Amino acid sequence: MKKYLIISITIYILISIYNVSFAQQFYGFNPDTVKAQKFDMGKMWTFENPPLDYFEQEYNFRPTGEWLEKVRKSALRFGKGCSASFVSADGLIMTNHHCVRGILPGLNEEGEDLLNTGFFAETLEDERKVPELFVDQLIVIKDVTDEVLAAMETGETDSAKITLRDKRLDELINEASEEYPELNFKKISFYHGGRFSLYGYKRYDDIRLVFVPELWVAKLGGDYDNFTYPRYGLDCAFLRAYDEDGNPVRNDYYFKWSSKGVTEDQPVFVVGNPGRTSRLNTTAQIEFARDVRYPMLTKMLKDIYAVYYDKVTADSTLDTKLVARLYSIGNALKVYKGTYKALLDPYLMARKKDFENKFKRAVQSDSELNEKYGRIWDEIAASRDEAVKYTPEIFAYTLNSFYSPKYFFIARDLVTLADELKKPDDERDEEYKEENLDETIESIFPADFDGEFQKKLLLVQTNILLDNLGDDNEIVKKMFGGRHGMEAVEYLLANSKITSKDDVMNLAKQGADAILNSDDPFIYFILNTRDELKELREKSAALQKKYELNNQLLGEALYAVYGDSIPPDATFSLRLADGVVKGYDYNGTRAPYKTTFYGLLDRYYSFDKKFPFNLPGYWKNPPAEFDLSTPLDFVCTNDIVGGNSGSPVINSDAEIVGLAFDGNIESLPNNYIYTTEANRTVAVSALGMIKAINDLYKAERLSEEILNGHIVE
Repeated sequence: MKKYLIISITIYILISIYNVSFAQQFYGFNPDTVKAQKFDMGKMWTFENPPLDYFEQEYNFRPTGEWLEKVRKSALRFGKGCSASFVSADGLIMTNHHCVRGILPGLNEEGEDLLNTGFFAETLEDERKVPELFVDQLIVIKDVTDEVLAAMETGETDSAKITLRDKRLDELINEASEEYPELNFKKISFYHGGRFSLYGYKRYDDIRLVFVPELWVAKLGGDYDNFTYPRYGLDCAFLRAYDEDGNPVRNDYYFKWSSKGVTEDQPVFVVGNPGRTSRLNTTAQIEFARDVRYPMLTKMLKDIYAVYYDKVTADSTLDTKLVARLYSIGNALKVYKGTYKALLDPYLMARKKDFENKFKRAVQSDSELNEKYGRIWDEIAASRDEAVKYTPEIFAYTLNSFYSPKYFFIARDLVTLADELKKPDDERDEEYKEENLDETIESIFPADFDGEFQKKLLLVQTNILLDNLGDDNEIVKKMFGGRHGMEAVEYLLANSKITSKDDVMNLAKQGADAILNSDDPFIYFILNTRDELKELREKSAALQKKYELNNQLLGEALYAVYGDSIPPDATFSLRLADGVVKGYDYNGTRAPYKTTFYGLLDRYYSFDKKFPFNLPGYWKNPPAEFDLSTPLDFVCTNDIVGGNSGSPVINSDAEIVGLAFDGNIESLPNNYIYTTEANRTVAVSALGMIKAINDLYKAERLSEEILNGHIVE
């Protein structure tokens, strides 16, 4: 018996050693020994609960209440997706060039191209109003968690709880609006809905453009240099807020400008509105993103980027509006590729799993917490298993104007026309009534239809259908007949009856039956996916309600265990992120903490002045007073994501030392985990901005206002 026991123990030990050795051989480490790090969940602190003791211990600096109020009220939410700040008492606003890039074409006057030439308003009267743009200044914060959770407790079903939550939040917003009628209140969710606050914003909606550099200077290197460092971009823009009387806003809260710049290891703070992170997500949620969501979206973005890149480079004159579109797509592609790569990294996944295991043990070891929250990991995992069954189909069947060719929208409009024609005239929607019918039919085929471009988009959509539905899907069989790639595209177009305006008009005038019985492949797609897509979306919506509540319970559990020691995920709400200015090791060398204008010229000449490393001609002979050794960009360890674009980087005196505009390639895992080893925020230097504005662009009116903190008469 002892002999068999010894043999069994020996075999067990050998298997254990083999498993550890295999893991170490496969991964280069043993995943079971990997530990979560202190700040894996990030350092995006809320203004409700800034970690004052930690700041004092780490930086020998303890922000006062006055400091925090000044910083909070000097920072801004810029439009619907960026950050900004006041930098003078006269309403001057600083943000990134790429935050206004999409706005600039709409501000062009006759013969202008502001993306190409940049802009500077010589006088206040020349400052150009930006339609529909606004900035929000956070004035009031109210914690309403107890009121909201109490209301939810009375609901008996998932749907009822969500309805009661939303109703109570609306009531609380109305109450706050009565107390502060001058403010615009927003409901802010923290910890996936585990905590709730109301933020009262003062809105400024008369915003005027003051200064932007050229696109080529702001984003030198285009998509190649995006999310990289060393970096050489003057990615800044200055605007101004005006009051109801048309005068520059007078504001007591603004950031002064530092004349000292930064030094390595100096503490700095980023104040901005990070858009969204998913660091609290469970392993099951992360694996769903890794195995389902990111592969299909990354592939789509890669295909659509190739379409736009070909279109941009086909024209030697470089259409700046099209280039800006390309840059936006390229930015999204790099984010998705980088995040997907991070999710495939077994070391980062092991860190996430270790945190989850510790978190679960903390919940399960407490009987009260376990009773309330112990089941949520299993329920979330089950919901992701269910979502896997139909997410690819929903993605494949859903049309999107971003990447779907117009053929599908023409087909959809024709099917809608047929459905309406089946009704008596008095029951039709207005545009389909007899007196409006000719005009409606005339508008179905787009006036700006570009056949070659739509053909390339059709390849993108074809790949989406084939990749997500597979060759055995009946719709795929019918549409493509076993073909793939461009051969499938050619087959579709050869069999379509709606590829020209004449064809569309002819089919439309034949009536409803002709449309609905057509063997056109695009019409076939619309008819054979719309009911199934509706059903799949209903399933997804029902699943989402339970999923949403479990996410909220997950957040409640996290707060119950860790309190404010772990900051909540980003929700496009104001945060304070701490860090230090610091270079890092990469590619077998060292990245310096700062770059200079000399480096910008090196990129320009090293790439033979060709797109996307082209610069305006004056860079060949910059003014003698322009010091090329001035710092242009720098890096720091602060925790940022999308939405932080335009965030001020300040020192402990609440002075501007930089303007955050990007992260490096090592920052791309930030959606799920914050790492400290090489993850960096990339910022434009305050010294570089003022040097360029004053000596290169000769915008002395602006530089004097920035340095003095007010308009200089």
